Amino acid sequence: MTAPTQAATHRAIDAVWRIEQARIVAGVARMVRDIGLAEELAQDALVAALEHWPNDGVPANPGAWLMTTAKHRALDRLRRDKNLAAKLEQIGLDLEAREALVVPDFVDALDAARQDDIGDDLLRLVFTACHPLLSPEARVALTLKLLGGLTTAEIARAYLVPEPTIAQRIVRAKRTLSEARVPYEVPRGEELGPRLASVLEVVYLIFNEGYTATAGDHWMKPPLCDEALRLARILAELATEEPEAHGLTALLEIQASRTAARTDDQGRPVLLADQNRARWDHLLIRRGLAALARAEQLAARRARPLGPYALQAAIAACHARAPTAEATDWTRIAALYDALAQVIPSPVVELNRAVAVSMAFGPAAGLAIVDTLVDEPALKNYHWLPAVRADLLVKLGRRELACAEFLRAAGLAKNEREKALLNERAANTASHEKARPH
Repeated sequence: MTAPTQAATHRAIDAVWRIEQARIVAGVARMVRDIGLAEELAQDALVAALEHWPNDGVPANPGAWLMTTAKHRALDRLRRDKNLAAKLEQIGLDLEAREALVVPDFVDALDAARQDDIGDDLLRLVFTACHPLLSPEARVALTLKLLGGLTTAEIARAYLVPEPTIAQRIVRAKRTLSEARVPYEVPRGEELGPRLASVLEVVYLIFNEGYTATAGDHWMKPPLCDEALRLARILAELATEEPEAHGLTALLEIQASRTAARTDDQGRPVLLADQNRARWDHLLIRRGLAALARAEQLAARRARPLGPYALQAAIAACHARAPTAEATDWTRIAALYDALAQVIPSPVVELNRAVAVSMAFGPAAGLAIVDTLVDEPALKNYHWLPAVRADLLVKLGRRELACAEFLRAAGLAKNEREKALLNERAANTASHEKARPH
């Protein structure tokens, strides 16, 4: 195989792996009941693909090839285990062994007969990775790694913590789950509530990584958005009486409605104020508004304030309901951010509140909030802080300072599309400053 062809095959393998990794780990975990081992066996399948596909060609169904290979590796591991009989009884009397060897139609029939009303290996994987044995931080890191296929660097950036910290959490989490022999299942009854919040957070962060990628050449990763939205819908069906399950679904539906309008023909970012709202998906908006109404009804029935996901969905709904950017109810959005800051106070929420305040009450009011965040340690490497500050400085006519802030933001940005956008804004700001009479 020529070098260009081999390079193309490796790119195809990388793309397939990013999409299929979570399903493969989930499917194998159902066999071996050990997330760490399942990930190891999935990696073995990836190595096999790297060995065979450059010579044999990419299979017609590459995801199925990887899944079958990983399950064969799992069977080999189980057969070598002295307690094979006990393990096979635990996982369903050899159903998984037959699954790797029989025709797909029969596999589908076995799956349909065996799985419960949730019927989703990925959901089992989320709840297992979010087991109460683990710290909340470890649950999030492990599930993002397994389900989203994110690197430790991407997870660290999403959480604004050092990369080695995330790596340690993932290793320790897998070891803890393996040593405790945590059941690979969706919790029921009283066990569901305590574990739901961390699962919702994981789904939220997976969506965010897909919606605005922390690094790489593309601004968005639509498969991650799709996966997160699918999981959010399943969670809302599972936890029908939980307002935040519906609040998260509402938020993701409305945010996902903008996908087609968020990039131009060259894949460059299009910011919210500049988006063609005719390109928004109004079916997703209607679904999101319905889910938000459900969340509000459930919260009112329990005499509870709206939770963080429902509040963010309400903010997104303000944008969705506005026919134009100019018609946006920024006063209500600012009030909703005030409420959100009370529920989950954080520097990032405060930065977003500053943007809303600037739109509702003027750039000077917003800049006053932003300036209180300049020395915030958690935002030290957060490129949106100087980017927001730059935008407000432009509106106040302080273009020289704004240009410096745009350049600083570009230097911090890891996503190439965002970096290009920020450098472009810096250049435009500088050219306007030169053209201005002094």
